[in-house]
Amino acid sequence: MTYKKKEVVIPQDEASFWLDKNGCWHNADGKFKHKKIIDYFHTCIQRDQNGYYLYQVNQNYTEKVYFRYEDQALFVIDVVHEEGIILKLNTKQLIKLQPRNLFIKDDSLYMRMGSETIKFAEQGLMKIAQLLEDENEQFYIRYNNKRYKIPTLQASSAA
Repeated sequence: MTYKKKEVVIPQDEASFWLDKNGCWHNADGKFKHKKIIDYFHTCIQRDQNGYYLYQVNQNYTEKVYFRYEDQALFVIDVVHEEGIILKLNTKQLIKLQPRNLFIKDDSLYMRMGSETIKFAEQGLMKIAQLLEDENEQFYIRYNNKRYKIPTLQASSAA
């Protein structure tokens, strides 16, 4: 006999944790410190029409906890140089670099991927920095023997 597990949904304003602008998890006691918990939270991130949430399956129910985030919920945490440039996200998803979709806002590097905006975390930015060029306060990325201009958006621009 199969049965549908009960779904528990926690709205964003009731979540006890949030993601800061650098991709670090926090709760009322401060910044998370345990790598296994941090990694688990990141890999549970999903999105639907109501926003980003953590999803987990328990023995008798599934749980969706919508959470607050200061800037973005998705971050580039690593850059792999093989068959093009592959970006590893905090969710462990691997995506190809799309140089035409890069932009800078508030001194941070981002990339659009469909309806998602992904921010480069410090460790991801350090890995891609060797491809970046600065000329007269304009940034470029060199990729596949081409040079792409990276536009800078005003702070009030929607990302």
